[in-house]
This record gives sequence, structure tokens and C-alpha cells, in this order.
Amino acid sequence: MDWILLFIFVVVCEAVGVSGSFFTVRAIPGWYAKLKKPSFNPPNWIFGPVWTILYALQGIAAYFVFQSNGIGTAFDVFVVQLALNAVWTPLFFGAKRLGAALAELIALLLCIIAAIILFFGINTLAAWLMVPYMLWVAFATILNYETWRLNPAASARKNS
Repeated sequence: MDWILLFIFVVVCEAVGVSGSFFTVRAIPGWYAKLKKPSFNPPNWIFGPVWTILYALQGIAAYFVFQSNGIGTAFDVFVVQLALNAVWTPLFFGAKRLGAALAELIALLLCIIAAIILFFGINTLAAWLMVPYMLWVAFATILNYETWRLNPAASARKNS
């Protein structure tokens, strides 16, 4: 096991999460706090720990796939889903585009499912490591949809 390479994979994935925090740090106590949210919306404090774990699992999964198969279609799909993941936070919290963020989340979810399917053909453990992430993004998609539905004018706001 190449511990340095594993560490690099995890750090790269965690960096995606950290980059999103630049958009949430002001939006959560401001604009986002004013939005109507579904009754099943988790408390804000839960998102940081959950995403930290999920990004670490993604990094570990990507490492296993890379070690087993190198750069190929499965790895490329992983990179695309990671990029889509990075886009959602600035789209939702930065641009305040709830509808566009929802569409982007659906694309992300489909890409994660594709990555999992491809991973199963390469490294079963890597595929299973991606399942909690897929489930959380599916839940986030429902949250995004409900928040968008409850706040029809929110996407039209530019700077509130």
C-alpha cells in the first residue's frame, strides 16, 4: 500500500469540500438561514462531519481504483463526479441558483452511480466505499428539491 499516494487522494478530495466552505461560511448564517426548509432538513452542524467522512471515503475509493486499474474510464468518471461535486456548493450557496443546483445534483448523482458501477468491475471495496456518498447525495438531492420548491423566488435573488 502506497500510504503517501493514498494520503494525496484523500487530501485532493477533502480540498473539494474545503473549497465549498468559502461559499457556505457567509451564506449559512445569512441568505440560507432565511430560506424555508423541509421538516427533515438536518441541523447545519451535521454537514461538516458527514462530508469530511464522505470525501475521505471517496479518496480511498479512488486510490484503490487507481492502484488496480490506473487512469481509465472509471477513474475519469470519478474525476467528473468530483468536479460536479465542487460545482454544486458555489451554484447553490454562491449564485443562489436552487433550480440549477438541483439539475446539477441530478447529474452528479447519475455520475456517482456510473462510477460505482464501473468501480465494481475493478475493485469491489472501492465501489462499496462510494455507496454512502451516493446515498447522501440522493438525500441532498431531495433536500435541494424541497428547498427549491418551498422558496420559488429564492433563485431569482442576486444579493440578499
